[in-house]
Amino acid sequence: MNLTETLSTLQSLADEKVRKQHLKNGARENLFGVKMGDIRTLAKKIKTDHQQALALWETGNIDARMLAILILNPKELSAAEIEKMVSSENFAWASDWFYNYVVKEYPNKEQFREKWMNANDKMLARAGWSLTSGRIARDQEGLDIPAILDRIENEMPKAAPETQWTMNTALAQIGINHPVYRERALAIGEKLGIYRDYPVSKGCTSPFAPIWINEMVKRQK
Repeated sequence: MNLTETLSTLQSLADEKVRKQHLKNGARENLFGVKMGDIRTLAKKIKTDHQQALALWETGNIDARMLAILILNPKELSAAEIEKMVSSENFAWASDWFYNYVVKEYPNKEQFREKWMNANDKMLARAGWSLTSGRIARDQEGLDIPAILDRIENEMPKAAPETQWTMNTALAQIGINHPVYRERALAIGEKLGIYRDYPVSKGCTSPFAPIWINEMVKRQK
């Protein structure tokens, strides 16, 4: 299946409800609105095709980019290419797919973490804080947790919404995984009040850090 055929197939799979939902969640107009399951099915059919993946990414079409993420070979991407791709995608859903399938699995991802956390680009910063959240949850050695809490307390209120989301995740992970800093994490969450009134579906945990932290700690007992 070549690029033209792949784009034609994606367009044929368009679902107006999905398109409207993506637009409501901040997507740009360059998308078809393909269901995630259909994108995954198409990716399994194509398998790995790195060159086509790069071509799909260059279209800027959100569905094409999400398919590209599933069929590219992360090991063939240079650090510069990864950074360019992260900064070029503003739709949070697609950027998180790229983070989970590419950045998080990249062998030397630590090279990005602090650089991106300090970047002016909101999407690089979003990914940098995601990497930090992962370190907090799984590999805390070498992290200056008090300094991270200071940054969250001072910077999160003014951060772009895209970055604010992953900074909040880092705050919650500190409270969940570091009992010695839990009280401060809870206090920062209460002080900032970010996501306090965030609507959540029945059975889901609120992203408001104090609720999130307390719920996860309760489950650990």
